[in-house]
Amino acid sequence: MNGEQRRENILHILSTSQNPVAGDRLAKSMQVSRQVIVQDIALLRANGQDIVSTNRGYLLQCEKQCVRVLKVFHTDEQTEEEMSTIVDFGGRIQDVFVYHKVYGVLRAEMNIKSRRDIKLYLQEMSTGKSSLLKNITGGYHYHTIYAESTEILDDIQNELMNKGFLAKLQDYEPVDFWSGN
Repeated sequence: MNGEQRRENILHILSTSQNPVAGDRLAKSMQVSRQVIVQDIALLRANGQDIVSTNRGYLLQCEKQCVRVLKVFHTDEQTEEEMSTIVDFGGRIQDVFVYHKVYGVLRAEMNIKSRRDIKLYLQEMSTGKSSLLKNITGGYHYHTIYAESTEILDDIQNELMNKGFLAKLQDYEPVDFWSGN
């Protein structure tokens, strides 16, 4: 993992945490020294991130959004329905990722927040230059979903469940996909 990827991961961890995150915890999850984390925080601050140091760790001062990772399963033909369900209920699809038993977590940023974004994404995928990431794990994949409230996330999750798109976590899958634990 290079420095830019590490700083993106730090921002994600801080933005999804309800409490301050200790520098030691960040260092351990990124497999770097505490000093590297201090330098990364300084770089993030220099680039405009409002990160506050507290006696219990770092906090990202920003408009809080709720986040949830959902494991889903569907056919290629159901991709548009799955994504439309999420955005129609007020969610933003931050990414798609798979947990491969050999390669670990493979992730791609999406930032899909509207039906227009879905249409553009599906047009790009239809060119045949690539296939959906979910296909390397037999259709099982995950999305990090952001929304303005936990109620919206609950509605999204319930609707995906009603449509049969939600999948159960297996014993070998890590719970915290961001820290690798």
